[in-house]
Amino acid sequence: MTDTVLKVEQLNAFYGKAHILFDVDLEVGQGEVVALVGRNGAGKSTTIKAIMGMLDRVQGRVSYRGEDITRLPPYKISRMGVGFVPEDRRVFSDLTVLENLDIGRRPPRPGAPTWTPEKLFRLFPNLGEMPDRPGGQMSGGEQQMLTVARTLMGNPGLVLLDEPSEGIAPVIVEQMAQMITELKKQGLTVLLSEQNTHFAQLVSDRAYVLEKGQVKFTGTMQELMRNDEVRKAYLEV
Repeated sequence: MTDTVLKVEQLNAFYGKAHILFDVDLEVGQGEVVALVGRNGAGKSTTIKAIMGMLDRVQGRVSYRGEDITRLPPYKISRMGVGFVPEDRRVFSDLTVLENLDIGRRPPRPGAPTWTPEKLFRLFPNLGEMPDRPGGQMSGGEQQMLTVARTLMGNPGLVLLDEPSEGIAPVIVEQMAQMITELKKQGLTVLLSEQNTHFAQLVSDRAYVLEKGQVKFTGTMQELMRNDEVRKAYLEV
């Protein structure tokens, strides 16, 4: 693995009194796409939210480019260069595509790709065809693309993608996979949570398999797909 961008050590997370994550360890290197995979409720989204500082109670350590971000609020983590794409597509429904993108605009960051609306429209041709359309008049898949594009306008060095293929049409899923592949070519580092193993296989270098908040497997996507025992135990419904 190349230089470590994200390192998670002995991460425990709680919702109220409920203990959700148990001593999760993971790393993501520069330019990697790494997937958190597992069944619904395995702890994938909770891991993403804990990294992003969105949970009130966590234990352990999360570091971004060597700096401890464990107990920072989300806005400070974002300012450091960590982008977050939520599962529930929080677009501004009354604002146009261009206005949504403008809200996400941040100055360029050293060591991270720099994005403009024009560059993003080449990455997301669908959005380029509707720059003046309000977010509320877009399909779910188009809103998902807009959420990703708005996050990229912040010029992040690391993007956390929470269930990017959830609830969108197969043709849009394919476009999302192509998008993530292109982001990797641009040198961006990505950690995604994903229940769709096929989608994760298309875009990811490595995977961590979660089950009941614990890491049960770590390895390359090829190793995971060859491991029938792990897939039957933790991924198949």
